[in-house]
Amino acid sequence: MDEPMVQKHMETLQAWCGTSMDLGPLERLTDLLLVEGLTDLQQKQHDFVQIEVTKGTRNASKKIPLEKLFLPLSKFSIPPRVSVTIGVSGIGKSTLVKVFVHSWAKGEIGKDFVFVLPLTFRELNSYDKLSAERLIRLASPHLTELSLLAIGTSKTLLILDGLDEFKTTLDFSDTVICTDFRKEIQVDSLITNVIRGNLLQDLSIWITSRPTATSQIPGGLVDRMTEIQGFGDAEIKDFLDHVLADNQTLANCAMDQLKANRSLYVMCTVPAFCRICGSSIGYFLKNAEQSPEMVTVPKTLSEIYSYYFKMALCGDWKGKQREVPRIEQVVNNSKKVMSCLGRLAFYSLIKRKYVFHEQDMKAYSVDLASLHSSLCNRLLLKEETSFSTIYYFPHLTFQEFLAATYYYAASKRGLFDLFVESGMSWPKLGFLNHFKNAVQRSLQSEDGHLDLFVRFLAGLLSPQVNKALSDWFLVRDEHHSYRSHVVGHLQSLLGTEQAISCRTVNLMRCLHEIQHNELAASIEEAMKNESLAGMLTPVNCSALAYLLQTSEVCVEEANLSSCLTYHTFQSLLSQLLYCSNLRLDNNQFKDNTMDLLGSVLSGKDCQIQKISLAENKIGNKGAKALARSLMVNRSLMSLDLRSNSIGPQGAKALADSLKINQYLLSLNLQNNMVKEDGTKFLAEALLNNHTLMTLHLQKNSVGPQGSKKIAEALKKNWALKELILSSNCVGDAGSAALAEGLKVNCTLLTLDLQSNSISDVGVTALTRALSSNQGLTSLNLRENSISQEGAREIANSLRANSTLRNLDLAANLLHDEGVQAIAQALKENQALTSLHLQWNFIQCKAAKALSHALQVNKSLATLDLQENAIGDEGAASLASALQVNSTLTDLCLQAALISDSGSRALGEALVVNKSLATLDLRGNSIGLVGAKAMANALKVNCALRRLNLQENALGMDGAICIATALTGSHNLSYINLQGNQIGEAGAKVIADAIRTKVPTCIVKM
Repeated sequence: MDEPMVQKHMETLQAWCGTSMDLGPLERLTDLLLVEGLTDLQQKQHDFVQIEVTKGTRNASKKIPLEKLFLPLSKFSIPPRVSVTIGVSGIGKSTLVKVFVHSWAKGEIGKDFVFVLPLTFRELNSYDKLSAERLIRLASPHLTELSLLAIGTSKTLLILDGLDEFKTTLDFSDTVICTDFRKEIQVDSLITNVIRGNLLQDLSIWITSRPTATSQIPGGLVDRMTEIQGFGDAEIKDFLDHVLADNQTLANCAMDQLKANRSLYVMCTVPAFCRICGSSIGYFLKNAEQSPEMVTVPKTLSEIYSYYFKMALCGDWKGKQREVPRIEQVVNNSKKVMSCLGRLAFYSLIKRKYVFHEQDMKAYSVDLASLHSSLCNRLLLKEETSFSTIYYFPHLTFQEFLAATYYYAASKRGLFDLFVESGMSWPKLGFLNHFKNAVQRSLQSEDGHLDLFVRFLAGLLSPQVNKALSDWFLVRDEHHSYRSHVVGHLQSLLGTEQAISCRTVNLMRCLHEIQHNELAASIEEAMKNESLAGMLTPVNCSALAYLLQTSEVCVEEANLSSCLTYHTFQSLLSQLLYCSNLRLDNNQFKDNTMDLLGSVLSGKDCQIQKISLAENKIGNKGAKALARSLMVNRSLMSLDLRSNSIGPQGAKALADSLKINQYLLSLNLQNNMVKEDGTKFLAEALLNNHTLMTLHLQKNSVGPQGSKKIAEALKKNWALKELILSSNCVGDAGSAALAEGLKVNCTLLTLDLQSNSISDVGVTALTRALSSNQGLTSLNLRENSISQEGAREIANSLRANSTLRNLDLAANLLHDEGVQAIAQALKENQALTSLHLQWNFIQCKAAKALSHALQVNKSLATLDLQENAIGDEGAASLASALQVNSTLTDLCLQAALISDSGSRALGEALVVNKSLATLDLRGNSIGLVGAKAMANALKVNCALRRLNLQENALGMDGAICIATALTGSHNLSYINLQGNQIGEAGAKVIADAIRTKVPTCIVKM
């Protein structure tokens, strides 16, 4: 190997990359997403639509660092020969190539490669025929013959950047095989032979491309596909700071404006658009006559590009009054060049041509000399290659915007179809007819490559765009004569398709560009109010599909409950794919609707992570349809099927899918008639499934046999964290079986056995398991039949257990004796934080015992004693504990027979207590005396946040005492004084007084 020649090659590549490769906010380039082929959306839709629909995110994918891009993924695999990296226009594919080449030339990464040979498809467009040998020479003209021979025997990486800019479509089905290294063939055939391995089979090939163009390469020929990830929130901010580095205040203001505009902010995940957006808003704000808070910043794509173009065309000449004649000359010259560039952009867009040569420029009368001397030179980039000069727009959207400006101007005087460049066509007179023609062409385009063009064309009718560009492309105020007709035409096209497509949604986006948002606003308001029922006509469904992508209402959850029919759901199907959280409760969905939903969940594009189908009419056939989709779905993490009728067979189908699916984390089958048989099937699935963390089986007639099967699964399953079995028939036998499972399992955190006919026998088994179990943190045993004997067993377990945090024993038969035993245990236990003892026939003796415990215990934060007759004596005992306890934050004493003396004691305790945040005294009789005690406490207490004094016979005087105490500074966020005979007029005065210093305080009167 000629070492000096290799060194020279590295130095040449470093020079090719440039002297500085400081990534700054582009560091995300060094972490790529490992993906398994293209989604349907990536193959068929415009780049912008891909970002808008997916909101700039993809399903969770493995990441692969740049330095490992061409290495085996494991010790059992081999390095990829053909690697493809995809990314939408402007995401940084060419930058990534330069980063890699620069780092390799410095010896930092890719050390396995002796040679790295970078080429762009833009360069290859200059040639009709090439041999493999000439291809290598193009990438490394400085290498000698000897080095060329070495390339064939040494590990070499050939980089082909920008497949989407190649002038010819690759046809792998009709490729003539060529194995001759020196034979010249058509360039597209050369590339297909190289990819197939007929030529340069020992070289590693790395191709970058926009997603749609990548679909030309058969998936079977690609060994590794990666995707460049877009910006996150922090990176968007860093990048805007970088773009507007000379004015940090402006950068912050631009960031705030963008975050308030969801549609634009989503697009800022693409660096090129982030730069355009930041520059445009920065330019607008800098030149605004009012303060940033007072002006209406650009809100649409058309407005963003209008101000960007205005900045590019006018920015350098601002303030140079002494050169006015020169400015006018340059501006007039620029207008002529822009008109020619617009024509080039439009007809090239139709032909999907994005790279131009000098002959293209001449064909469209673009005067190159004028281009370089005019203000347009920053809107068209020039690149010198070995044999020719090529031109291209900085970003695809520049071409689309210029194409729209040309079409807008030409349509006002054009007599024939402008889409027909030469030859005759049917006459089309006037802008409106030409606009309709353009919209129709875009609707007929399967891949939406005219979507942005039509959106920009509609946007030119926006008042703000007209104001920005009236000196360049538009006549001032002429949009008024077209706007209403265009809006009417666009709305007439909505709802004409049986299934809503991306093209339909683009019509809604066109209306947004014109700033006609009435239709979308009415549907958005109905979504906020959950009043969509009966509103979803075909036209309104189109608006809803648009809102699913753009509205803040749908960010956390798209709530489509109680408003969908089979047919409306069918029409929205393709647009629901990309909602991360769907609520479809109470829609009367039957099994046939689940067939539709199953097709969505089975799709490769599916991004639904959470779906709720509660309270529908889904039977076992519907459950089977969902189960089939779960076998292939990789996005869904939560499925809620509460209150349907899937039965044992539906449960079996879902259980079978869980044996394969390793993505679902939560499954809710509450109230589904699953019964013992269905529970057994699910338990068998838990033996194989290692990802499901939450399983809800309440109200399913689960008995001892089903419980035993679940217990057996718990001995081997280490993934399940939450098991809800409330309102079943578990009984003592089932409890004993579950206890055996708990002795082995140490990962289950929550077990809910509410209302399961469990007596002291069953609870004894469970609590003895707790003595050894060190995993369970929450145990719900409310509404069972546990008596004093069971309580004593619970107390014994609390002395030994150090992990249980929440214990619910409400509505049992504990009585004073049982609670006294538990209270004694609390003196030793320092782990329990929440204890619920409501409805347990407790009186003052138990309250006294708990009081003594609270004076020692340092962990309990919540104590619920509601509906227990502890009386004033019990309340006074608890009050004495509050004077020394510093950990209790929530105390519930609802309907506890507390009157004057008990409330007085509690008030005195609150004067010194600094930890209690919530006190619930609903349904007692504290009266005026208690009100005064509470008022005195509220004057000095700074810890209490929520106070409930509902139905306490306070009267107007008592309420005034409370309100007077709260007219000063206080920390309450909620107070309830309902049911105290105050009257409407008094209630308003009191509520206003309480909110005097704390307007956000919620006052219930």
